[in-house]
Amino acid sequence: MTSQTDRIGTTPSSDQIRRAPKVLLHDHLDGGLRPGTVVDLARAAGYSQLPETDPEKLGIWFREAADSGSLERYLETFSHTVGVMQTREALVRVAAECAEDLAADGVVYAEVRYAPEQHLEGGLTLEQVVEAVNEGFREGERTARGNGHRIRVGALLTAMRHAARSLEIAELANRYRDLGVVGFDIAGAEAGFPPTRHLDAFEYLKRENNHFTIHAGEAFGLPSIWQALQWCGADRLGHGVRIIDDIEVKDDGSVRLGRLASYVRDKRIPLELCPSSNLQTGAAASYAEHPIGLLRRLHFRATVNTDNRLMSHTSMSREFEHLVEAFGYTLDDLQWFSVNAMKSAFIPFDERLAMINDVVKPGYAELKSEWLFQQTASTSDSAATEA
Repeated sequence: MTSQTDRIGTTPSSDQIRRAPKVLLHDHLDGGLRPGTVVDLARAAGYSQLPETDPEKLGIWFREAADSGSLERYLETFSHTVGVMQTREALVRVAAECAEDLAADGVVYAEVRYAPEQHLEGGLTLEQVVEAVNEGFREGERTARGNGHRIRVGALLTAMRHAARSLEIAELANRYRDLGVVGFDIAGAEAGFPPTRHLDAFEYLKRENNHFTIHAGEAFGLPSIWQALQWCGADRLGHGVRIIDDIEVKDDGSVRLGRLASYVRDKRIPLELCPSSNLQTGAAASYAEHPIGLLRRLHFRATVNTDNRLMSHTSMSREFEHLVEAFGYTLDDLQWFSVNAMKSAFIPFDERLAMINDVVKPGYAELKSEWLFQQTASTSDSAATEA
């Protein structure tokens, strides 16, 4: 029988979770601004449409709007963040702060996505947008190092699935692939805008041996996942949580996988799961009921992500804390998720392997070793007291 002492020893604390080396694959640049930065940039740009000008109240407004269940209010949150990200200076600042915030939270590798086509209202070109964001990421990495944190950030260029610029953005991603951009993505409403509308972009990227992920299986379900994989050839699934619809859990606890779910698991296709965001969009009623628990148990290539840190009031540490509370996960589980994510990153194999062997695994080993000394000290103290 597991003692209470053993249980405490295997459950990571909030501090340990924060210090654990984490890997993030699905994070939107325009969904992670600091509320104070939104206020500052709005003032500088003469943007007068913010619902609140006090940073604390604005942060609360973003969370409540995202939690409201109203698609209109949820989309309005992004109109404000994108609205203040229309200059080079704003993009550099937002990207730099993104890298700093992730690093302070213990993220050692991140792929952050954004849609260049949404940042042209101030007169910037697509190339200028990409170069400004890349500059910001490099600045944020340097600042993080100065603060004792290490992080590497790669950019994913996103095309909006309701628009018609996906090939143009794919070509842009390919031109900057060795200059800070690691891949391509499409995002936006799934219903009515299937990924097959953008086949020319995906065919181009495959010819160029480039990487791409596709938002699929977040709200629309299995057909979106099937098209993303079998028609478009996605390397990863952005969200992919609705793969659970092809998994049957029987009354006796046994599990039967459908053909698509089996294919996803057999091919080790990464799922960019975002628990807090999924609760907001109705994919699960609670963390304890989130499909990630079953997908982890069935050994899918599951990863944990933040999606929109501002709107979901979250971070990688908070996501892990929720899962630890819901499923009793240990540091071994958190390492499993982190290694999964690093294996699935869009950087070269040798660089991924180095991050796993030289950063991720040693970081978790150090945290786990703390318990050995803590438990030894605790046992010695108890023995001395009894004597």
